[in-house]
Amino acid sequence: MTLRALVLAAASTLVIVGAALPAAARAADGRMKVVTSFTVIADMAREVAGDAAEVVSITKPGAEIHGYEPTPRDIVGAQDADLILWNGLNLELWFEQFLASLGPVPAVTLSDGIAPIAIAGGTYQGKPNPHAWMGLDTALTYVTNIETAFIARDPGNAATYRANAAAYRDRLSAAIGPLRAQIAALPEDRRWLVSCEGAFSYLARDLGLREVYLWPINADRMGTPQQVRAVVDAVRQHRIPAVFCESTVSQAPAQQVARETGAQYGGMLYVDSLSAADGPVPSFLDLLEVTTRTIAEGLGATAN
Repeated sequence: MTLRALVLAAASTLVIVGAALPAAARAADGRMKVVTSFTVIADMAREVAGDAAEVVSITKPGAEIHGYEPTPRDIVGAQDADLILWNGLNLELWFEQFLASLGPVPAVTLSDGIAPIAIAGGTYQGKPNPHAWMGLDTALTYVTNIETAFIARDPGNAATYRANAAAYRDRLSAAIGPLRAQIAALPEDRRWLVSCEGAFSYLARDLGLREVYLWPINADRMGTPQQVRAVVDAVRQHRIPAVFCESTVSQAPAQQVARETGAQYGGMLYVDSLSAADGPVPSFLDLLEVTTRTIAEGLGATAN
């Protein structure tokens, strides 16, 4: 659907939805409404907001976010936003058009202030790796950027946002040491991270892992024979004990690498999306802990 068609469809949906709801249901409750591009950012924002703001995510749990196609209802849901939060660094390739369809709504790029890691290979050679929230330290920058954006837009609740952001940074910081310790306990020659997408460069850097991946960014060329062959060769050369794949794409290419090399398929990693509330990673902190534990257990499964 073209952007013009999407906007027209959204306008029709807005009329239908507005007609279906009583006036009281459409009335604002006085809180700032924050719309985010995906679930990880939404969870961070909710931690900072507490009860002072409403936070909603455009994409749903489990969604693949790089090539997401917004619906008319997505536009309707964001029409009354007071603030938009998105990642930037070419992560949400669809989002600039989405923003343009909303009109003059303040938008903040949460990766601002972070020195990006450059992608090392493929079509995206030299471009910034967009998954900066996965860095154990750079995640704290996201929280600070959210705090700053909230205070600028809703200064009346500044004290709440400052207190919540400080408490959340403390919780994240407290988790960093144990996560690093899980990987540091592995033999040095096992500290490799093999994944489908190269979405873990910041986490690998901060955990002291060397990185191999099948493709740099989720796009239209994923799991090609050439990509699989290159990773098979690397796994054999370095005797890497386990390979992994993120949750929002097919696990088949990583499983093929495991079969061809005799490495263990270590399981599913989470990066671009949280799970539903009853799933394994309902929060960003859960995502970091589950992903790191899965890596550590997979690489250490057959260690002597």
